[in-house]
Amino acid sequence: MSHGSVDHGANAAYGAHLANDENPYHPFNSQIEWEVARWAKLRGATSTAFSDLLSIDGVSERLGLSFKNANELNKIIDHELPTGRLKFKREQVVVAGESFDVYYRDIIECIKSLYGDPDFARYLTFAPERHYTDEDQTIRLFHDMHTGKWWWNTQKKLDQHRPGGTIIPIIISTDKTQVTMFRNKSAYPMYLTIGNIPKEIRRKPSRGGHILLAYLPTTRLEHITNKASRRRSIANLYHACMSRVLAPLQHAGLEGINMRSGDGALRRCHPLFASFVGDYPEQLLATGIKFGDCPKCDVEKDDTESNTVPLHLRNIGEVLDALAALDQGNLAFVRACATVGIKPLIHPFWEGLPFANIFQGVTPDVLHQLYQGLVKHLLAWLEAACGATEIDARCRRLPPNHHIRLFAKGITTLSRVSGTEHAQICRFLLGIIIDIRLPNNLNAGRLLRAVRGLLDFLYLAQYPCHSTETLQLLDEALDLFHENKLIFVELGIRNNFNLPKLHAARHYHLMIMLFGSTDNYNTEYTERLHIDLAKDAYRATNHKDEFAQMTRWLERKEKILRHQKYVSWRLAGGHQADPYHSRPPDMTFSREQVMTKHPSAKSVSLEKLATDYGATHFRDALARFIAQQSRGNDPAPLDSQALDVLARDIHFPFHRLPVFHKVKWCSVDARGHGDAHVTLDSVHAKPQCNVGAHLTARRSDTALVRVGMNAKDLRDFRVGQVRVMFTFPPKSIPLLFPPTVHLPTHLAYVEWFTPFPPAPDRNSGLYKLSRSLRGGETVASIVPVADIERSVHLIPRFGVIAPREWTSDTVLEDCDTFWLNSYIDRYTFSMFR
Repeated sequence: MSHGSVDHGANAAYGAHLANDENPYHPFNSQIEWEVARWAKLRGATSTAFSDLLSIDGVSERLGLSFKNANELNKIIDHELPTGRLKFKREQVVVAGESFDVYYRDIIECIKSLYGDPDFARYLTFAPERHYTDEDQTIRLFHDMHTGKWWWNTQKKLDQHRPGGTIIPIIISTDKTQVTMFRNKSAYPMYLTIGNIPKEIRRKPSRGGHILLAYLPTTRLEHITNKASRRRSIANLYHACMSRVLAPLQHAGLEGINMRSGDGALRRCHPLFASFVGDYPEQLLATGIKFGDCPKCDVEKDDTESNTVPLHLRNIGEVLDALAALDQGNLAFVRACATVGIKPLIHPFWEGLPFANIFQGVTPDVLHQLYQGLVKHLLAWLEAACGATEIDARCRRLPPNHHIRLFAKGITTLSRVSGTEHAQICRFLLGIIIDIRLPNNLNAGRLLRAVRGLLDFLYLAQYPCHSTETLQLLDEALDLFHENKLIFVELGIRNNFNLPKLHAARHYHLMIMLFGSTDNYNTEYTERLHIDLAKDAYRATNHKDEFAQMTRWLERKEKILRHQKYVSWRLAGGHQADPYHSRPPDMTFSREQVMTKHPSAKSVSLEKLATDYGATHFRDALARFIAQQSRGNDPAPLDSQALDVLARDIHFPFHRLPVFHKVKWCSVDARGHGDAHVTLDSVHAKPQCNVGAHLTARRSDTALVRVGMNAKDLRDFRVGQVRVMFTFPPKSIPLLFPPTVHLPTHLAYVEWFTPFPPAPDRNSGLYKLSRSLRGGETVASIVPVADIERSVHLIPRFGVIAPREWTSDTVLEDCDTFWLNSYIDRYTFSMFR
């Protein structure tokens, strides 16, 4: 490996092609011309609309543009901007005597483009690592791809062949998608990314960590009337096209190729096929396995429901030997393939790739296997067991929360439910079926444990960082479902559980150990890429010979994106960013509490705090708070009676207070990936108010409040309902407190729930809470807003039948017993499970 200076970095090399040191925007004459061009290609309307805009008399002249229409802009992009990535080429692949077009790019140049991207230079990883949580190195961590065992094992094999090489793990995904709502037009994109880029960057489409490598043929071969022959021909066409695209990896993977990363460092790199990302039909197509079978292991169809049958990955050596029987004639070839359990594929794309094992490389698919698979099944089973009417009634009566979507019409009537909607349903699913009546009065305990097992598995599978301990929890969660799944058979809902997607869950443990956590290879990311790289591209065409136009549109967009990186670099003075040091992700986002600069309501009377905000005991709680704080540094806490005596003598030098209606928590880019700030959580404390003739209900969210110093001990937390958030008027502070008292800026009036019980419920795993009462009255306190840790969601204990008079707005007052919902987000799950 050799290191170049900053001048040899990717941006400097790009600038050398432009040959203009004066103008950072060149070939555009000015900043405004560059901004207009960038807007037109990344954000703007159609080419015709853009040309019409520029044709308005005086627009081009006043903006000082050198181009008068979209065609002239396209000429500048095509001929004067340096080529960032190679152009697509169109070739024909002949299968079964018929030729088909495939549009693709040189995969080596695409890998160089990702590997040499200056935005990724400081984040790239070049060698496998082992991470541990303890000094004795007994608890190993798995998160990014370089912490998995695949990279370690493959590096050893490569070093035996050619020592000193840098592996570039190639991650390929394919997925056919509709590009029109009507006319049944589809595209078949093939995407590429590399495992050297951290997963936090790869999983954000806006960061450009994936490249559209090819558009595969979308034909259904309907002229072939025999269905078996048609399926075989479609499979062979797919593999012929994939082989054409991936062929350069055969030599480059073994012998290596010199590549320069974005910082100018030169290494001998070996691009090696690592994993294939796709849904179940794509996995079957890639591996050549028959429908209903597992694309990874040789388990029998009738054993896919078992959680104890031993698993053995398919033997890649035996499969390659069977594929070699093609030279012995058609009959021998078909028999050899049948013996090893695959379809008779003619030269599958992975056959000649060095160190490749397609059966190992097929990765878990959280979106389709879990959300669109097991969760979809689970909802249908629960509807049959509990009744659609009662489930929907409970959904409509859940209290609001930042993380909870309220389904006003219930969940059983939804059609074409997306993965996002299934994820939203999972956040409250377990809590709404507690105490529900089952047919024949069957005990609901096993049903709750089965649902809890699946939900726990779903949440654990999506941890951003796994250890050997959490992988054990993953196995235990799956075991919990299997131990209790027969309740669905006794209810007459299922006869068996031979579901490929349920069986696939057994492979998650091994795959996480091999390739890192599941957010390395989720199909959800490529689903989002369809919008940018297939659907939007199709809309930009005239729908005739569309793929040629789609590829040209994409090439221009990529050129603008590359030039944008160069312009940003030039404007920053041509300096490289500071070195980056990777560290494992944790279970929570780094976050900061944020309050608005100005209050939501500048002056609210104490009477309105009681009537509109529901802060019934606000005066008493505030008097006790002032009495306690006025004692300054006196370490001895007062008992309740003594505090009440002191509070009686407190007189407020105000009748109104400034009030805040929301506190929120925003993300912090703790790992240095340049992530945008987003709102992760919020707590609302809004009053009831009249909007026209309609009275909108108040909203008083529940929150987790710190009452002790140990952030890992549940005994140091209490749940409270936040009614009011406020500050003291500045002039009143010296009248109430001695100058030595450091008063928190923002305070909250909180009505308490009972402390957490020693253990959660045995079946649901949820904690049961109720209102904290003293003499029949609600217990309330004033606490610093800074002590509010996060929002929590309480699910009412509905009983056998949910009371129909309860509503989402009033259920926190109507109900007296609740279940703390531990599934609203992954941090809450890890804290309370």
